[in-house]
Amino acid sequence: MPKETAVYTHGHHESVLRSHRWRTAANSAAYLLDELRPGLTVLDVGCGPGTITADLAALVAPGRVTAVDTTEEILSRAVEAAAERGLENVEFATADVHALDFPDDSFDVVHAHQVLQHVGDPVQALREMRRVCRPGGVVAARDSDYAAMAWYPQVPGLEHWLDLYRQVARANGGEPDAGRRLLSWARRAGFTDITPTAANWCFATPESRAWWSGMWADRTVGSAYARMAVDGGRASTGELAEIAAAWHEWGAADDAWFMVPHGEVLCRA
Repeated sequence: MPKETAVYTHGHHESVLRSHRWRTAANSAAYLLDELRPGLTVLDVGCGPGTITADLAALVAPGRVTAVDTTEEILSRAVEAAAERGLENVEFATADVHALDFPDDSFDVVHAHQVLQHVGDPVQALREMRRVCRPGGVVAARDSDYAAMAWYPQVPGLEHWLDLYRQVARANGGEPDAGRRLLSWARRAGFTDITPTAANWCFATPESRAWWSGMWADRTVGSAYARMAVDGGRASTGELAEIAAAWHEWGAADDAWFMVPHGEVLCRA
């Protein structure tokens, strides 16, 4: 494993995939959509189960999308997503974003959603994304910012959740508050033409808060993050169960509201 590679905190537990499969180009890459048109070539870095990838492929067809992630396990889910939509303009490969196995100037658009918060050297990752992007193309990155997340009501266990998650993510070599750092990282990677923006996910309807709270309750006790929290001595299984209960308590409140802020950068190569 390259020294720059961090440990992926979430893993691929069902509760994680439940969240990732919810993502679309519309709710997770709206800042990029005006740059897309038929015929472009796209590299989707850290494609996960491929729902955003499939949307990008539909938007640029007959252009091609190359989707990469770190393991064959998760790529198999992305292959299924493309096949279910009958998309034939997507190809898949394993890759390390710190050292992409593509020639210089290979793609018109290079995209990464919720990736840079999990890598060991986000500046090097952006340099590689810039290297494989054609002159005049765009490199697009979007990451959440955990420290800026906000919710109501103030269920005490959720403060514990936030602190614990940030501890585990940083112990794994990542940066959970990546959203606020994207502009700085992009400048350090050599970009000069950068459009920085921000956008939010908001979970406040009965259906969305039940989904969000249930997903995080399950992640807290069953995902790779839960195992890492216990194995690293940062929480006991009992404490994780209490945090999961706090998620359920929050989700049951009639006035529950949760905001996930994201930083975004659109960088002209």
